[in-house]
Amino acid sequence: MAVSKEYHAVMARSEEIMKKALGLDYSQFESGSIAFDYEKLMDAAGYDLQEVIAMQKETGVGGTPLLELRNITAFARKYAKPGYGARILIKDEAANPSGSFKDRRASIAVAQAKKLGYEGVIAATSGNYGAAVASQAAMRGLKAIIVQECYDSKGVGQPEIIEKARKCEALGAEVLQLTVGPELFYEHLSLMEDTGYFNASLYSPFGMAGVETLGYEIGREVLERYGKEPAMAVCTYAGGGMVTGTARGLEKCGCKSTEIIGASIDLTGLHMASDVQFNRKSCTTGHTGFGIPHAMNPDSGDIPRSAARPLRYMDRYVTITQGEVMYMTEMLAILEGIERGPAGNTALACAFSLAQSLPEDEIVVVTETEYTGAGKHIQPQLSFARENGIEIRFGDPSAEDVPGKNIILPDDLSMLRCKDADLDHMRKKMIERAALRANGSRPTREDLEFLAQDTNTSVEYVKNILSEA
Repeated sequence: MAVSKEYHAVMARSEEIMKKALGLDYSQFESGSIAFDYEKLMDAAGYDLQEVIAMQKETGVGGTPLLELRNITAFARKYAKPGYGARILIKDEAANPSGSFKDRRASIAVAQAKKLGYEGVIAATSGNYGAAVASQAAMRGLKAIIVQECYDSKGVGQPEIIEKARKCEALGAEVLQLTVGPELFYEHLSLMEDTGYFNASLYSPFGMAGVETLGYEIGREVLERYGKEPAMAVCTYAGGGMVTGTARGLEKCGCKSTEIIGASIDLTGLHMASDVQFNRKSCTTGHTGFGIPHAMNPDSGDIPRSAARPLRYMDRYVTITQGEVMYMTEMLAILEGIERGPAGNTALACAFSLAQSLPEDEIVVVTETEYTGAGKHIQPQLSFARENGIEIRFGDPSAEDVPGKNIILPDDLSMLRCKDADLDHMRKKMIERAALRANGSRPTREDLEFLAQDTNTSVEYVKNILSEA
């Protein structure tokens, strides 16, 4: 008997489809209430750190250069008070096979698919992860399908997203391009059901195990070169995978005092699922449109429980504007001779500001760079913005930036300043959402302890929030 492919019918089968497509039964991690066994979920990847490192070496992933940005550091010190301005380092993840840190995630997910005997892999992403999955699948001899949210209802796509689709296709993947809207998850589920392919999800324990090597390499290399831990690791933040994996890897390296900073472009006021607003942004990843919802509701993706738990690991969450990121992209190219794409430059722009608050002998590490290409350069992005009625000019970004209306490039480097987002507000919202999902059931002690861990707070903090809700 043929199963219905109606939207609601497919969505009703989502857990069954996801279980079959990942080879992992998530019920074994559940408590029956709010809490679940997160560490058991992470252990379900089945590989220890050294095994992950060995698997990544097989496909040329990891071991990327750690570069000190001496010229940009000098400029940061120029705008800091005497004796301040930490060294700024970048982990050059563009050296990975497909050009981003996402190769680390894809390497273990695709290797697991190969191990379990799947014919192919499938991923839903408009970002670099699609290229990473396509690249790793090609190396492992598997087929790949990438489901991509690409266009608005008029068939207009952003240069950066179209660039990524070209890269996925060049690496041998079949790319299904969709208009913005709820059909992305439906099409992803439907294709997994039809093909029987492995769900190479961004948020599986396999993907997260792969990112741990990034934090581990950073910690080990900084300790060996400078004899101390990095004061800060600044991670471009969208879904929380880099924040989570980097933090876990640093801890495994013994770097337990490094402050974990999430960094996003501030796109406040733009709704990511809005057809009208889809092309009103110029940068397509690492922005608050992903970062804030994921922080408050991490289990809303393409698997029942996400292994990316950003509030569990983030010490601070800072934002920067589109204009400041584009300015920093030019700075990196002109001052350091390194031309890279926009995602890592989000974290770099924030690191430039954050470094000025630390003494000169401290170290700030930007955890990624990414490849650049035709659609990722700032000029096509600025041209696309102009075509969509966005005003572009120099000024004071912190005072004049209005997402969806303008892009303000800083008149002076002193104006390049990141801002702290309200992490406490996100923690409260996450706790309140969890309580709502409990359908009125009284949280158990296990639930309270889980929420305290998941928000990096305390049981008393969680109790206080629940009493106010």
